[in-house]
Amino acid sequence: MLKCVLSTRPLACSLFLFALMLSSGRSHAEEGAGKAAVVSGDYLIGPGDQLGIEVWKDPSLTRTVVVLPDGKIVFPLIGELTAGGKSVESLKKEIAQRIEAYVPDTVLTLEVKQINSLFIYVLGRVNNPGRPQLTGNVNVLQALAMAGGLNPFARRSDIRILRQEGGKTRVIHFNYDEVTSGERMEDNIELKRGDVLFVP
Repeated sequence: MLKCVLSTRPLACSLFLFALMLSSGRSHAEEGAGKAAVVSGDYLIGPGDQLGIEVWKDPSLTRTVVVLPDGKIVFPLIGELTAGGKSVESLKKEIAQRIEAYVPDTVLTLEVKQINSLFIYVLGRVNNPGRPQLTGNVNVLQALAMAGGLNPFARRSDIRILRQEGGKTRVIHFNYDEVTSGERMEDNIELKRGDVLFVP
């Protein structure tokens, strides 16, 4: 059905897609930074994130901690430990195991109260380049919408995502017109923390 609409009314469909992406991008950008974040247990914690840690029936061990720039946090009884780069679930298990000696039958809850480490970078020929802070998953089209869209001189077929993986930079190519026409929607990937979206 999408292909039929695109082939018969390309301009109308393009405007509709842009409005949809812009609306979605705004929803990510405009969510209040003070609101509790809704993340899954495999979310990777980063510097600046606020974590709420609660030990059942022990108010003295219930607190909110901020992940320091080196990725560490400090928690009563166990002192300093590394949180950055770990999933919510793995950090929860580690804290519970380490305080087990002091609090038998530990029932521990850990949540990300505020995400402050999820950044991407949008550079080049967009209307508002910069470093948007995200509160959830964002794909390439949404990120471009958040950056105000492409300017008239952008090379739409040569957009690149630069991603750090294993100490190396991976280059992912993105053709704006092919994706927005519905030909290669699979290229509209979700961006990861630290990705650089470059529009030449």
